[in-house]
Amino acid sequence: MQTATGPAQTLRLAVVVAALGVVFGDIGTSPIYTLQTVFNPHDPHPVPVAHHNVYGVVSLIFWSVMIIVTLTYVTLVMRADNNGEGGIMALITLLRRWTGGRGRRTSAMLAAAGVFGAALFFGDSMITPAISVLSAVEGMNVIDPDLRDFIVPITAVIIVTLFSVQSRGTATVGRFFGPVMVLWFTAIGACGIRGIVDNPEILKALSPTYALTFMVDHFHIAFFALAAIVLAVTGAEALYADMGHFGRRAITVGWLGLVLPACTLNYFGQGALVLADESTVSAPFFLLTPEWARIPMVLLATAATVIASQAVITGAFSVASQAAQLGYLPRLRIEHTSASTIGQIYVPWINATLMIAVLILVFAFRSSAALAYAFGMAVTGTITITTTLFLYYARTRWGWPLWGVLLGGGLLLVVDLMFFAANLTKLVHGAWLPLTIAILTFTVMTTWQKGRRIVTRAREKAEGPLREFVDELVHRDPPLVRIPGTSVFLNRGRDTAPLAMRAIVDHTHVLAEHVIIVSVETANVPRVPDSERMSHDDLGYAKDGIVHVEARFGYMERPNVPHALALLSAEDTEGPIDLENASYFLSKLDLCMGDAHTMPAWRKRLFIATSHITADAAAHFGLPLSRTVIVGSRIEV
Repeated sequence: MQTATGPAQTLRLAVVVAALGVVFGDIGTSPIYTLQTVFNPHDPHPVPVAHHNVYGVVSLIFWSVMIIVTLTYVTLVMRADNNGEGGIMALITLLRRWTGGRGRRTSAMLAAAGVFGAALFFGDSMITPAISVLSAVEGMNVIDPDLRDFIVPITAVIIVTLFSVQSRGTATVGRFFGPVMVLWFTAIGACGIRGIVDNPEILKALSPTYALTFMVDHFHIAFFALAAIVLAVTGAEALYADMGHFGRRAITVGWLGLVLPACTLNYFGQGALVLADESTVSAPFFLLTPEWARIPMVLLATAATVIASQAVITGAFSVASQAAQLGYLPRLRIEHTSASTIGQIYVPWINATLMIAVLILVFAFRSSAALAYAFGMAVTGTITITTTLFLYYARTRWGWPLWGVLLGGGLLLVVDLMFFAANLTKLVHGAWLPLTIAILTFTVMTTWQKGRRIVTRAREKAEGPLREFVDELVHRDPPLVRIPGTSVFLNRGRDTAPLAMRAIVDHTHVLAEHVIIVSVETANVPRVPDSERMSHDDLGYAKDGIVHVEARFGYMERPNVPHALALLSAEDTEGPIDLENASYFLSKLDLCMGDAHTMPAWRKRLFIATSHITADAAAHFGLPLSRTVIVGSRIEV
């Protein structure tokens, strides 16, 4: 995919339009439900519909968007990229790289915070499709109240359809997303202008004094309103997460050039409408639309929310893939759905889990207003963690002065924490949901990481040192029988011998003429060029036909071992090898409960249960199934 930094000047507008279709779907559909949620009379902490409150809320929405999205994300956080990639998992790898010498405790705490932020994102990816599609379909209620009973079933059908087509990828339909969102932002901006023209006094809310006065003079109301106002910034994390696909410049141009003006106009137009008629507060977004255009607007809103859902689902696929590469989740089956855009992937297990979770949310909450209490907690938690990690990175890596980080960064964190605290007041009203999802996901991820270390130590003990094993083979008496052919043994590192190789030698007493031991390393960069992918080691013997190679892949790449081996020369492999007929050997571990006090029993059971979703190793590493042999071994946890 061309990026905004690419050489083709004429394609830059196309990249911006594409970014509009993927990056801004979530934040761009927030006007549908934000203002009506703030003034929802059924809220446990309702905000009265009064003139000074409307001015204060609209001003707070505008300045919250400016501070959190424009300043924090677009201006600051998006500067912290890992070879062009963004997102909280990329930020974790940056912190790992630059805090290596600052103590294990600091590094572990930062990584844990980042993993919890990623866990919150999974909660966000479950709630976003539910609240977005529900809020759009609820427009039917404005057209005809008798259609109310059809809202939830229609939403469920749309969601099932959405998840059913994920395996096809967005490569085919992606080109339509951008134009649809351009039409969407144009339409909501035009509707906003219509409302402002009828009551231009609302433009006074552009002054931050209205937001500050509302917070100071009516803090008992404004504080609770923050739990709904935060809905205006939902999707801000997508700007950072999708930076690698389109580039910082394209996202910045799209945000400042169209998205921010359109959303601002619509929020102010809704505010003007509510000032003129308080009864419109039940559905200000759709009532702001001319009556003749409401059916088209409902259809357009539904399309826009589907696109918003598509973006966050794809984001969940990316986060899960990166987490698996970094050792926080088992190896998952991943399918690339685009030959030109590496970020477009499909993860079947994540897709099925998300679909079930989203449908449960739709049928359990049944309205966007009820889901709004849950939505804010996931968003504020992720934003607060991202800001904290960024400030630490800016201080340690870029050398920002301490006073600047404490003063400027402290103010940003105060804003984030105010939103987070406001959402805590909704804990019993639905905010518990994303926290519960995050805690469960965090527990699974950290349990897998710890269990994986335990299994690795047990495996290394069973495998024994690789060089000693090679020494034994070279000096074996009588000599080991070597048969024509090439055998490739996949191994987890360069220090230990593959269990499959030991088993074959012990049971058959023969070995192929050419043996390549391959270990796959996931680098802390998104992608590794072929020129830097392979390194080899003769293991102390230059002509024994046994070599170890290390294949490096970025955490955004799907490992392809045969492709990587083709990059080796005959000199690297101690003679020409026949990859077309090579046999590949994998060591499969059978995990079982042990007596060692390595983890609590419940975490051992969780680790073993999680291991069952591990993808087939042969498919994961791109091995030819007809020439792959699996050798099993049992290891106690």
